[in-house]
Amino acid sequence: MNTGHALLAVGGAFLAAGLIARAGVRIGLPTIPLFMVAGILFGPNTPGLSLVDDPAEMGVLASLGLVFLLFYLGLEFSVDDLVSGGRKLAFAGVGYLALNIGGGLAFGFALGWGSREALVVAGAIGISSSAIVTKLLVEAGRLRRPESRLVMGIIVIEDVFLALYLAVLQPVLGGTSGVRALLDFGKAFLFLLVLAAIARWGGRVVTRLFGRMDDELLVVCFVGVAVTGAAVAHELGVSDAIGAFMVGAVLGGSGVAKRVHKLVLPLRDAFGALFFFIFGLSIDPGAVGGVVLPVLAAVLVTIVLNLGAGLFAAKLHSFDRQQAVDIGLTVLTRGEFSLVLAAMAVAAGLDSRVAPFVAGYVLLLAVIGPLAVLRSERLTWLLPRRWFGDDLAVAGDRVEHDRRT
Repeated sequence: MNTGHALLAVGGAFLAAGLIARAGVRIGLPTIPLFMVAGILFGPNTPGLSLVDDPAEMGVLASLGLVFLLFYLGLEFSVDDLVSGGRKLAFAGVGYLALNIGGGLAFGFALGWGSREALVVAGAIGISSSAIVTKLLVEAGRLRRPESRLVMGIIVIEDVFLALYLAVLQPVLGGTSGVRALLDFGKAFLFLLVLAAIARWGGRVVTRLFGRMDDELLVVCFVGVAVTGAAVAHELGVSDAIGAFMVGAVLGGSGVAKRVHKLVLPLRDAFGALFFFIFGLSIDPGAVGGVVLPVLAAVLVTIVLNLGAGLFAAKLHSFDRQQAVDIGLTVLTRGEFSLVLAAMAVAAGLDSRVAPFVAGYVLLLAVIGPLAVLRSERLTWLLPRRWFGDDLAVAGDRVEHDRRT
């Protein structure tokens, strides 16, 4: 792609995403699926104007979008909160993974496409999208709610689990050996431990390094640190998303957290929109037609599993019925990791139905999930009242307080 074409593609992506999202927001739709729809409409898999022939050409820009979304989430997250969550948070995260990975594996075998395919389907169904969950919490204004802090903790546990799952799955699909995979996982885990230690105890050192910089230099430096952290994580076998998240947590525990929080917002919004647009570019609507029924069944299974996980987490933390529904719906969407697994399935020569199944499944949940989260107060009926006792008054007071503030 030459320079002129590249600039046209990037500029067109921003404009298409912005204009279509603006039109949708006017009728009450969330921006995330609209950015994706814009990517589909102007992608190579639909008739009409195509901004790029190969979505991979914009892969670096998509990665930057993911980095800034997760870096921002890391700023909002406190390692002390994760540690203080202790056993309850660990049980909530493990319970979520057990329900969703286990249910996804059972569903994958029920499809009858093969054992390796079932493992890919289990991962695609079992792991939520860190990027979309982050954007949802921001759009809904719920980052500071107690249940949202729990959701962020579950996301961290999920992303740590990804390193292990990919390490196990890679040799199964015909990649590296089991010993090499275990070594890679060890390096990845050590990297996460180092960043977690810095985030918890290195706040003063980070403040000394960045505290005296003016805004211009601070932007340059935190962008460099965030992108480098994501790259190192990727090279060590951890998702670049969790690398960016941990770097955000490091800066979030320092004295420059408020300044960085303010300065990163435009980058988060601009590149986040680009991430979802490029995500849409890779989806081929035509290939999804042959797997419509499995996609619909998988979406139904996912809704049930996530509401079950939300119920379990809420009971552990003495949350009310509305908070349980909020947890289950917030972690409902699937995204970047599911598409990575679909790409691995294609590279390994697995059943050709796996890739379009994952694409259709992710797209449908990317529409349903944000709509459900933004209207969660109307969906409390999804979990029966008798499972929580008389908590309706408490939930109603909380919703009314949120609306006023």
